[in-house]
Amino acid sequence: MENFITKNLKENEKKLDEILHIHESFDILKRNFKIGNRDGVMYFINGFCDNDMIQKVEEFFCNMTEEELPQKVEDFSENKIPYIQVDLFEDKYNVLTFILSGVVCLMIDGYEKAMLIDVRNYPARNVQEPEKYKVLRGSRDGFVETLLMNTALIRRRIRNPEYMCEIVRAGKSSRTDIAICYINGRADKKLLNYIKEQIQKIDVDALPMNQESLSECIHKGHWFNPFPKFRYTERPDTVAAEILEGQICILVDNSPAAMLLPTTIFDVIEEADDYYFPPITGTYLRLARASITVLSLLLTPLFLLYANNPGMIPDWLSFTRIIEPQNVPIFWQLLILELAIDGLKLAAINTPSTLNTPLSLIAAIVIGEFAVNTGWFNEQTMLYMAVVAIANFTHENYELAYSIKFLRLILLVLTELFHFTGFIVGIFVAIAAIVCNRTIARTSYIYPLYPFDFKKFMQRFFRVSIKNK
Repeated sequence: MENFITKNLKENEKKLDEILHIHESFDILKRNFKIGNRDGVMYFINGFCDNDMIQKVEEFFCNMTEEELPQKVEDFSENKIPYIQVDLFEDKYNVLTFILSGVVCLMIDGYEKAMLIDVRNYPARNVQEPEKYKVLRGSRDGFVETLLMNTALIRRRIRNPEYMCEIVRAGKSSRTDIAICYINGRADKKLLNYIKEQIQKIDVDALPMNQESLSECIHKGHWFNPFPKFRYTERPDTVAAEILEGQICILVDNSPAAMLLPTTIFDVIEEADDYYFPPITGTYLRLARASITVLSLLLTPLFLLYANNPGMIPDWLSFTRIIEPQNVPIFWQLLILELAIDGLKLAAINTPSTLNTPLSLIAAIVIGEFAVNTGWFNEQTMLYMAVVAIANFTHENYELAYSIKFLRLILLVLTELFHFTGFIVGIFVAIAAIVCNRTIARTSYIYPLYPFDFKKFMQRFFRVSIKNK
């Protein structure tokens, strides 16, 4: 690679001034000064650096004499710069990337390498509990949008020298920092190498959507497969626990969420609360969550089957028969409500927090009451769809909720067209969609159910105490 930095400081300044558009960009600053009898220059971005630290370093240089300057740039960076985090680079890519990342670039006449002094102080919000990933017990810290703070939150919990945190970059324009975290000897080496190779092959201009953009570049899956291949969380305790179990974590700068892989269907339904309560309570929470997930898939298709075939309803469920007239067929009622619930979700997301409660009251009382009174919907239809909507919030993974929703829609269509036969076929389609899936490591999506591992399978549903593992 041809050297971008030479011993001629004026030449280096001219090239960097032109590339960085020093005179047009107000936030990229340049500072010239003297070190002994030599000329020196610093490039840095205003707002990304600790200004007090830059001033102290510059004052230190101004007091140096010509005799104190060593011949080699390596000796200068190691012995003369009063700071710990200093790197030497001479190629164009690294020098520009570090400057635009907020690192101070120091160049001195006569030295053929640029010295990158990491005094970054990114604007960042305080570490606080994630709004979506709350627990009743446990730590209240969560990831933020600054990569260094996120890696520190994990390192604080894993004091193992075999814990690795490697940094790579992707995106021609964004040059986004990506951290790959794992424990050497526990993580799948083949999968780890595959991830690194895929990141190196990424040939995009930027990663505008952070993890989602990265996941699509790493795993070229089928567009029609909605099941999550990555598990997302904003909790550092969850990430630390999964890393200790041998999983790999990927952190992307500017994103408060971590990606965990490989991920199975059983990983997705686990939550932190399962481990912050006694084993009996944790077991109950897991079983309840799994049962409610299955219920959200089968409830409305089963209701549609009984509504279209009243003779199939057993005597002990006779009270569920629809007596009032149906102005709109049950099938279309269910489809309309599926769409309406998503509309309410989108409205809640885009509604200011101060108006969320009034909006919920309007949706629940006014719309629900008048929809039944005007004859658009039956009371049973509203009830069962409300149960399904609430059931979707019993687990924290959005991708899983929508995967169940799509399977439920397929099941509804098959049940409407082919009645009992369609309902049975729909169940087999749902099972096949899960069983035939594969993780990013090309392993079974339903492990430890297949291949069957009795001990691991029991641990997935029955939370045992740590000392008995």
